Parts: sequence; structure tokens; C-alpha cells
Amino acid sequence: MTNHQPNRRRFLAGLGAAGTAALLSGCVTSTSSGKSSSKGAVTLQSNLSAPQAKAAMEDVVAAYAKKGSGSASLNTVAAETFRTQLPTYLTSANPPDVYTWYPGSVADAYAKKNLLLDLDEVWASPDLKKYSKALQSLCTATSGKKVFVPATYYWWGMFYRKSNFAKWGVSEPKSWDDFLDLCDKLKSKGVAPIGLGAGGNTAWVASAWFDYLDIRINGAQYHRELLAGKHRFDDPEVRKVFDRWQEVLPYFDPNGAAVPFQDATTALLNGRSGMMLIGTFFADAAPKDALDDIDFFRFPVIDTKIPLAEEAPTDGYFASARTGRHDQVVDLLRYLATAESQEIYIKGSSGTVLPCNPDAKDSGTALVKKGRAHIEEAVEITQFFNRDSSDALQPTADTALTKFLAKPKSIGGILTDWQREAEKIWNA
Repeated sequence: MTNHQPNRRRFLAGLGAAGTAALLSGCVTSTSSGKSSSKGAVTLQSNLSAPQAKAAMEDVVAAYAKKGSGSASLNTVAAETFRTQLPTYLTSANPPDVYTWYPGSVADAYAKKNLLLDLDEVWASPDLKKYSKALQSLCTATSGKKVFVPATYYWWGMFYRKSNFAKWGVSEPKSWDDFLDLCDKLKSKGVAPIGLGAGGNTAWVASAWFDYLDIRINGAQYHRELLAGKHRFDDPEVRKVFDRWQEVLPYFDPNGAAVPFQDATTALLNGRSGMMLIGTFFADAAPKDALDDIDFFRFPVIDTKIPLAEEAPTDGYFASARTGRHDQVVDLLRYLATAESQEIYIKGSSGTVLPCNPDAKDSGTALVKKGRAHIEEAVEITQFFNRDSSDALQPTADTALTKFLAKPKSIGGILTDWQREAEKIWNA
């Protein structure tokens, strides 16, 4: 996406697309619509395993069945298991038909291997024709074929409980110095200022800190170029990211690198930690009665000369090129693109995501309204580390950032190692 403000606002419904300036590359495979499809329900492999998100997906599948044109069998897999098994799913002899996942460079990696179904037929539906140009670009391969159907997008921010901030007598910071002052105040009250949750199988959470510090210090364009291999992880610009990170490390929860993000968000909700850099998806595991007490603030601006960027990833669906149920897959994906489907999901989940269909209504809560404004104010949008690079590059970040959290003074060697491992991915 360019930095032209009017265009950015016009594409609000497709904001999650803005992090990718280029179209997807690689080939996609099409199953001829002239061939008959196998009978039976479409298998829908979902990584939305948080209780509310899972229940919301069940509602969507049930609503689709009531339409009478087809049915889907939902198979929900723990998110981290799903991520590691996705390449296996797609390359198996009898793969699931449809998957929840991400567009952009992540889908690109699978499209290059001819594993994704050509979805041009799906995009010919009236609903998808209404989608923003930004979303259409995000879901299109350089061959001109569509490979993804977007459904929702969300934002990242520094989340906290309003009642806890009130109890502690603190407020949202407006600058980096204010942020450090807030951390000092919380620490003086015996509260771990910053929760993390990069332990267990969720080391990827630490990438949010890398992403945000990089887009605040070096800008979104540099960040995307870095993840594409156009810069080096051991460059001086990247070293600046970690120099700044070290300023706030003393304020992180000492257990932050030992517990998964689910436990870290529980600590946040229970007041054991003050705030946490996380996406709105964490609310799908929060008690319903806590949602009205959740708020967030923008990750602090560090350099006012850098165009304001925010992380706002897009979620949705792609399909296996090897599906034997082409016609049923097309019908299901067309339904998943409708306003009805997306509103059902939002209603059944925590309601903290925004719909991609321009006719769909969001939950309308104060938090969502603030989230929309938060994204709208950004000049540029990034997705997330793996979404702006690839699923294959994410483990290199997990390793490097975990080492940094454990031994921050060894950052020189850590970045050298990170560059070497990243080159193996880029050159593969």
C-alpha cells in the first residue's frame, strides 16, 4: 500500500491487505469445474481452537448446513499443532479440503508449490466483487489467479484492564518516555509491568515486539524488505531495535519466556501483570464479563519522522489443489465470504475482529470502535512476522528472540546466527 491517506481510508475494509505491496507470486493449480466432485461434506480444517472462536466456527458451519446447498465437517486443531502440520496436510494424498489460515506471503509459499486451489470461480460471486481492491490484491497470485478468501482482520496493541489501571492510578502513555514511566510505576507497586507469553509452543509472540520496534525505528517498508531478505538481520539498523528493546527488558514478567501466551493473558486479566502486546484474538479465551473491562493503547511512537504503522493481520481461507470436492468447496467458500457468515462468527466469538465483507456489521463495542480508529489512523499496515515473510522463516525468529530474552548481551552473535539461518530459507 502507498502512503496516500485517502486511498488508505477508502480501502479500510481491506486494511489487513496493506502490508503486502506486491501481489502473490507462484503457480496455483485449478481443478476443472467441469469434472464431477466427490460426494460428502467438505472438510474444514480450523486452527481457531480458543473456546469462543471454536464455538463461533461451529455456528458458521451449522448456518451453512441450513442453507441446504452443502455441508462442512469442522475439524478444529490446536493452533500450534495446526501451524506445524499445515505443510503435511497440504501435501498428503488425501488432504482436508479447506483451511483457515493467512493470505500474503504465507499463502504465496504454498502457491509456489502448486498446493492451493484456483479460486477465481469463488471470486466471481457478488459478495467478493464488493471487496476492496487491497483485499483483492492480497488474495491474487502473479498468475492472476485468486488463491484466498479473506473473512476478518484484527489489530495488535498494548492491552490492559481498565479497572486495574484505575486501581493502580496509572493511565495510557503518549510517548516512549511515558511508557517507561508507566513501567516504573507498575513495578513500584509490585506488578510485573509487561506480560509476554513466549514459552511453551508460543515463542512467536515475541515477534510482535520485534515487529513493532522495527516499524517504529526503521519503518514498515524497511521491515518488509528485511523479512524478504533485502536487508540483513545483523545490519546496524536491526541492532538499534534490540538496543531499544533492552531498555524495557527489566520490566518484562520474569516468567514471560517460560509460559505460553494463554497463561500470560490469564496473568494480565488477573492483575498479576499490567499490560501485554497481543492481538485481539486473546479475548476469545477471556471470560465474557471481562470484555467490557479490556482496553488498549498504541505501541508507543519512538521516532515521529517514521510514518505510523500498525499490525493488522487478515484471516480467512484457502483450499487444497488436491480436493476431490471442487464444487462443494466453491459453494462453501462463497458462503464464508458473505456478510451473514462473518456476522455469525463475530457474534459467536469475542466480537473483537472486524469483517472483510463491506456489508457486514462488526460488534459495535467501544473496544471495536477504538480498534477501527486505531487502524484507520495508521499510514501503513503490516501483518505479522510470519505473514510478512513465511511460515518457514518464523522458527528462525523464535530461536533468535528466545536467545535474546535469555542472554541480551549476546545479541551480536545471535543476529549473526539469525542471518545465517534466514539465508537458508531465502535461498531454498
